[in-house]
Amino acid sequence: MWKGTLNFGLVSVPVKLYSAAVHRSVTFHLLHARDHARIEQRRFCSAEGEEVQYSETVKGYELAPGRYVVVEPEELAALEPVFTRTIEIEDFVQLDEIDAVYFDRPYFVVPGRGGARSYRLLLEAMRETGKVAIGRIVLRSREQLVAIRPREDALMMVTMNFGDEIQQTSSFYELEEAEVEVGAHELEMARRLVESVSRTFDIANYHDTYREALLDLIDRKANGEQVVLEPPARDERLQSPDLMSALEASLEQVRARAEQEGKPAPTRKRNGKGAPAKAAGKAAPAKKAARKPAKRA
Repeated sequence: MWKGTLNFGLVSVPVKLYSAAVHRSVTFHLLHARDHARIEQRRFCSAEGEEVQYSETVKGYELAPGRYVVVEPEELAALEPVFTRTIEIEDFVQLDEIDAVYFDRPYFVVPGRGGARSYRLLLEAMRETGKVAIGRIVLRSREQLVAIRPREDALMMVTMNFGDEIQQTSSFYELEEAEVEVGAHELEMARRLVESVSRTFDIANYHDTYREALLDLIDRKANGEQVVLEPPARDERLQSPDLMSALEASLEQVRARAEQEGKPAPTRKRNGKGAPAKAAGKAAPAKKAARKPAKRA
């Protein structure tokens, strides 16, 4: 999807870019129910109620309801970043210094013609030092911040969000209302629940079950099968204001599932008399957090 060079210092590496992730969402066309003909979408003026040709449209930024600033095509063109066929590396940093919230879309960077040796040199140097490269590239008329790191025998480039594109938690007043204290016993129960359902991460364990079921439905209907689907079962999770009861019920559910699968079940924490431990007292009362006006994002 892109050809250019990867530059670091005075070294220039010919490279090509391939998308590393293929988003496999299922898309539909809008059809007329009577004859299954495609529905056309047209542009209409909301004031005149008439169809408008694309040549008669302009781009406007809304300042307030009904109030716009019109920006001309030549003005937009003058502000667009200069398109270059380069990825300019600015810094090398440690991967654990980058919060995952800044990562966006992955791509593979592979060597172009004549770039195999310098590409391998950069790949091995980054692997040896454990560093990640931070650079910039212009993609689709937009300058993107990117992180580049070794992955298997290739370099992977991930586009990044800029700092001001991430919402600050201080802008959510709900978090101020959540400033409450929890009891030690509640925390211990919650910790055991987290540990009881923990395992080593393997992406193969996770599937897009909705997409798989949808494609199965489409395949069956395409083969002429009359499909009758039952509505999904209602979620019967415990909706209890008693947090301790909900935690204990969750642990019991994990124990039952572990017994069915033949896995070690989480043990109950017991007191000196051999009985399940009880809370030493009620959880500390919630702190009344003074509401502050939410900051604008």
